[in-house]
Amino acid sequence: MSTSQSEDNPSGKPRHIPLSHNSTDSQASALRLILTIFPDWEHTEGDIEFNRFTDGITNTLLKAVKRRPGLTEQQIDSEAVLLRAYGKGTEILIDRERETTSHSLLAQHKLAPPLLARFQNGLLYRFIQGRVCKPEDLTREAIWRAVARRLGEWHAVLPIVSAGESVVVQDGSTGIPLSHSSSGSTPSLKEINAITPGKAAPNLWTVLQKWIFALPKDRQLVLQKELERSVKELGDVPGLGKDGLIFGHCDLLSGNVIIEPHSPNKPNAGSIETVSFIDYEYATPSPAAFDIANHFAEWGGFDCDHSVLPTRSQRRAFLHEYLSSYNHHLTSSSSSSISSQQKQDHHNSASIESEVDRLFAEVDLFRGIPGFYWGIWALIQAKISQIDFDYAAYAEVRLGEYWAWRAEVDGSREKEGREMPLRERRWGQEA
Repeated sequence: MSTSQSEDNPSGKPRHIPLSHNSTDSQASALRLILTIFPDWEHTEGDIEFNRFTDGITNTLLKAVKRRPGLTEQQIDSEAVLLRAYGKGTEILIDRERETTSHSLLAQHKLAPPLLARFQNGLLYRFIQGRVCKPEDLTREAIWRAVARRLGEWHAVLPIVSAGESVVVQDGSTGIPLSHSSSGSTPSLKEINAITPGKAAPNLWTVLQKWIFALPKDRQLVLQKELERSVKELGDVPGLGKDGLIFGHCDLLSGNVIIEPHSPNKPNAGSIETVSFIDYEYATPSPAAFDIANHFAEWGGFDCDHSVLPTRSQRRAFLHEYLSSYNHHLTSSSSSSISSQQKQDHHNSASIESEVDRLFAEVDLFRGIPGFYWGIWALIQAKISQIDFDYAAYAEVRLGEYWAWRAEVDGSREKEGREMPLRERRWGQEA
């Protein structure tokens, strides 16, 4: 085997490779990157192969394997490497420094594969063995209970990480930094963080603020008003964690959930699978209720099939599983941002039912925010992405979810005599 603990470097600062992945010469440039960290792959027996994954709609993802003679597929996969090259212009949406910090933090807690290296426009990290979920998998009880357990662990043990000192916000109409555009000066970190004064930043709300600043002016005004309205209504919901924030994944779609292979040393607990989460680009402090509501929205996949979203009884069962895991890992974690007294308070709560009741209500409050979040994201992608995906149409579908939620909450839909949308009907369905 060509690797060692030091090469995998799960806790240290990742190596930086001053090379880039070139999409027009993908395999050759990927090979140069792989051979930089594993030069012996070039001179030892066995072919080097690349597999391209096509599930994502933002980045290029390649799996590199060294087919050493005599090794099983499992052994070959154990030293496989994933190469993820960032999509063009995605720095508008994603803080890549923060993503690297998040990945390293997760690896320290054994919640992510070791991060091997950074290169100019991407990352190299270890491959997680298992099967990538499809949207229909998320609706299976063996999977959603596994997701609830893993998410409870995430939220309990991961500390809130401080932000870096700089931020670049770009003009969505020109694709260049605002400081170089004619539309105004660059929004400062202080201006972005002002949306939630006194809270750890970045967080869900400051990310949304940064994105809205990057939109063309014709879309900014209304969405800015809605952001301020949402923060006023939801920014101080008590939630879990310090100041109502946990370290959220914030992108738990099916393609970011890996079903781990069964193993004699790691038997299944009954019929429940074991899963891991991948892709931490959007991981940031957020209300737990948002991270959960966002995952529930992903049951419908990119097609936004609202007929398969979890019913009230499914959501309640998910939250039971989630809180059992959260409380277990909270009381056993020594690195959580929660104080010892808070851990004890959770452990001694009157009943799991009261906790479930409270979180169930909070998730219900947040059910419209994922549509707002991904709608704004898609508006920016429609301007910058070269991927063959109709981001503009997707943006309107997701923002439509937000507006439908608003109309339900404020009573305007009923007052105007309009039919309740399928998503809202499904959300209110008991079983």
